[in-house]
Amino acid sequence: MQLRILLTGSSGMVGRNILERAELRGWSLVSPPHADLDLLRFDDVLRYFKAAKPDLVIHSAGRVGGIQANVAAPVDFLVTNLDLGRNVILASRAAGVPRLINLGSSCMYPRNGQNPLHEEQVLQGELEPTNEGYALAKIFAARLCRYIHQEDSRFHYKTLIPCNLYGRHDKFAPEHSHLVPAIIHKVHSAKAEGKDTVEIWGDGTARREFMFASDLADAVLRAVDQYETLPDLMNVGLGTDYSINDYYAVVAEIVGWRGRFVHDLSRPVGMKQKLVSIDRQVAWGWRSATSLRSGIEQTYEFYLKEYLK
Repeated sequence: MQLRILLTGSSGMVGRNILERAELRGWSLVSPPHADLDLLRFDDVLRYFKAAKPDLVIHSAGRVGGIQANVAAPVDFLVTNLDLGRNVILASRAAGVPRLINLGSSCMYPRNGQNPLHEEQVLQGELEPTNEGYALAKIFAARLCRYIHQEDSRFHYKTLIPCNLYGRHDKFAPEHSHLVPAIIHKVHSAKAEGKDTVEIWGDGTARREFMFASDLADAVLRAVDQYETLPDLMNVGLGTDYSINDYYAVVAEIVGWRGRFVHDLSRPVGMKQKLVSIDRQVAWGWRSATSLRSGIEQTYEFYLKEYLK
């Protein structure tokens, strides 16, 4: 029997990477674009889900952005993501969908949590202020999945918590981008404009864990195949991190820019470190396959061919 899957967020980076990999699986995959389904309208979502009759929903839709975007629009990041999670998860239950994979975020962890961050640490401390609204919405969705299963075991909804992501189909515009695509755009622009310096926010020693989005897609597809063994809440990460300065250095080498970096210590940098524990992930039998250099090379190639065209 062919598995019927409904994917939300198919136009985003994660969704598009999932679609690219899922094409090889032979599944019946439904991925409605926004023009066909507005996920912020619950009645429309419920009607669509009842008609589609999926065996499993993958919820990857979200309002996403880096520090600059989160600080500028905290209400939108909270309310939009909360409504998306609520509508998709509750519509799945109301439509009788037995399985759902909800994609959370490592922003769900406390700002001062001990690294590596274990799944049990969610809601065990104060959140990072620069993306608190987004984090609250993601925590809400994860808890909703848990509560639904507690009330009715026929609905087994699970949450994956990815580390930070980058890759093909990323956002590179400064007002929307996360760290890695922002660095690629800044360093490439500096080379193109003949600039000798590139600014780094803070002293560059903060550490971040960024995984190639195609690797997350691989983990999600394995989760579909191995759903029964998948933990109800599980991090998906690398198990290692790099400093902000490291990311700039690797990008500069790949782009071929040989200027120098200057640090603006007045700028916000977020958490000093955010490294997720991969204990559950490794026990489940999965590891990320793409090296930092290979991932950035592929992302830069996409940037040159698709973003700058």
